[in-house]
Amino acid sequence: MEEQRVPGRYGFEEIKNNHLEPWPNPHPDRDYVTHFEIPEFTCLCPRSGFPDFATIVIDYVPDGYVVELKSLKLYINAYRDRQISHESAANTILNDLVELLKPRWMRVVGDYTVRGNIKTIVFADYAQPDYQGPRPDYRRYLPTGM
Repeated sequence: MEEQRVPGRYGFEEIKNNHLEPWPNPHPDRDYVTHFEIPEFTCLCPRSGFPDFATIVIDYVPDGYVVELKSLKLYINAYRDRQISHESAANTILNDLVELLKPRWMRVVGDYTVRGNIKTIVFADYAQPDYQGPRPDYRRYLPTGM
């Protein structure tokens, strides 16, 4: 019997049951940078419970694995109801992705919208010992107008 999905609700279950998924790197023989921008990141302030909004930028040089994109989307969306500081969010995302992928190098940036007249940008990075490959400067590539 086919599973019945309640219209407008199946995404809640997918987010709740998310797990990051590694995929084999199709080009493990070279250093190349993968860049992700997630402009609709939300989490909740651990003190007030008010929402915080950010663009999460992930740059990494894969080794044996890359992250499957739908699993990354669901993982990030699970933060929307999570009370977590700006600093902890960036570092937790980095820790989880490093544990999963074991990249050669990775940076996670939490670029938060202004709140209380303060702009916050958190940089967290990781590199394998002796890694000498590319580490591009932080940059957002959002299309003009965003």
